[in-house]
Amino acid sequence: MSDLYVSTSGSASNSGTVSSPTTLTTAITKVTAGGTIYMMSGTYTYDSQLTIERGNDGASGSYKSIMPYNSGTVILDFSSQTYGDPSSVTNPRGLQINGHYWHIKGLAVKGTADNGIYIGGSYNKIELCETYENRDSGLQLGRYISTAAESDWPANNEILNCTSHDNSDPDNGEDADGFACKLTTGEGNVFRGCISYNNVDDGWDLYTKSETGAIGAVTIEGCVAFNNGVTSDGTSTANSDGNGFKLGGDKISVNHIVKNCIAFNNKKHGFTYNSNPGSIALTNCTSYNNGTTSGSNYAFDKGTHIFTNLLSYTASSSDKTSGTDVDSSNVWWKNKKSTNANGLVCSDADFVSLTPAVTRNSDGSINFGTFLQLATDSDLIGAGTPSGTNIGAR
Repeated sequence: MSDLYVSTSGSASNSGTVSSPTTLTTAITKVTAGGTIYMMSGTYTYDSQLTIERGNDGASGSYKSIMPYNSGTVILDFSSQTYGDPSSVTNPRGLQINGHYWHIKGLAVKGTADNGIYIGGSYNKIELCETYENRDSGLQLGRYISTAAESDWPANNEILNCTSHDNSDPDNGEDADGFACKLTTGEGNVFRGCISYNNVDDGWDLYTKSETGAIGAVTIEGCVAFNNGVTSDGTSTANSDGNGFKLGGDKISVNHIVKNCIAFNNKKHGFTYNSNPGSIALTNCTSYNNGTTSGSNYAFDKGTHIFTNLLSYTASSSDKTSGTDVDSSNVWWKNKKSTNANGLVCSDADFVSLTPAVTRNSDGSINFGTFLQLATDSDLIGAGTPSGTNIGAR
C-alpha cells in the first residue's frame, strides 16, 4: 500500500486507513516504495526492537517514509526494554534500519537498552529526529550484521537537523555518544545541522578500530556539540570522555571533513583527531571553553590536517595543531592566550555574547542568537579566508 496510518491503539488486523489505523510493526512490512507511514500523535511503548529488515527498501527518488501525521508529536518509548551487561548480552535497540532508501522524519526515540536509532542500510535520510535517554549512543551507524562485507557497510546516509542528548550507558559511561558513525561504516555518510549535548561520553564518535580497518570519510557540517561528558542530571564517570567531536581511533588515517561546526563547554576536547594521523579538513569552526575538567579546544597532535579559518578561545589546555594553517587564517589558544600568525588576538570584547544559547528555528535550522557572534568592531570580521569571511564563521 502507498500510505498507511498508525496509532497507539491501532491493530495489526486493521487496514491502515485514517479511520482504521494499524501498528507500526505491521506498516513497516506493508508500505511500498514512495509510500508514507503516518503516525498519529502519542507515545508508543515497546519492549522489543523495531527492525526494518534487509531487502525492505525504497528506491532512489522514491523513499519509504515514516513521519508524524499532521506534524504531531510522536515518541517511541523503549524504557521497558531489559538492559544486560553488554559484555555478555546483545541489548535490543530502538529503531534499526537495515534497509535502503528510508526517510524517517520528526520522531523521538527514548529509553532503549542500546542505540535509539541504528542505521545498517544505505541511502537513508533521518531528519528532525530526537534521540535521548538511551543506554548507548542515541543515533549510530554500523554494519547490519557482523558478517557483512565492507562493501555492504552503511553508506551515503544523511542525518539532517537531528538532536541527541542525555544518552548514558549504565555500566561504565564510556559508550553512549550523541551520534556515532564508527567501526564499520562506508563512504558518504553526512551529518548536517545536528545538535549533540549532555551525552555521558562524546558528542560525535568516528572511532576506527584496527580489527575492522578504516571507515569511510564522514562529513559533519553546521553542527554543534556542547556539555558532553556529563548528562543534564549530573551523571558522569571517570570513563566519560566528553569530547565534542571525536574524529578517529587506533592510529588509522581517515580524511574526514568538518565544516561550520561549534564545540563548547565539553568535558574534554572540543575537536580531537583521537590518534587519526590523516588529513582531516576543518573549516570555519569555532571551539570555546572546552576542557571543563582537562582538555583543549583543538587536539590534533599528529597528522597532516588542514586547518582553515578556525577560532579557538579559552580552554584548560593549549591547542595542538599538527598540519597546515591555511593562509595563517586560524586563531589558536596556546599558553593561556590567543595567538595568530598575523597578529590577530581574540578577547571577550570580540563577541556580542559568550552566554550559551542554542535553539532551533521553525525550519529546523540552529539558532545561536548572539552567542559567539562577532561584535561589529571586532578585528576578526573579514579576517578569515577566503576573502570576506570571518574567523570562525559558521
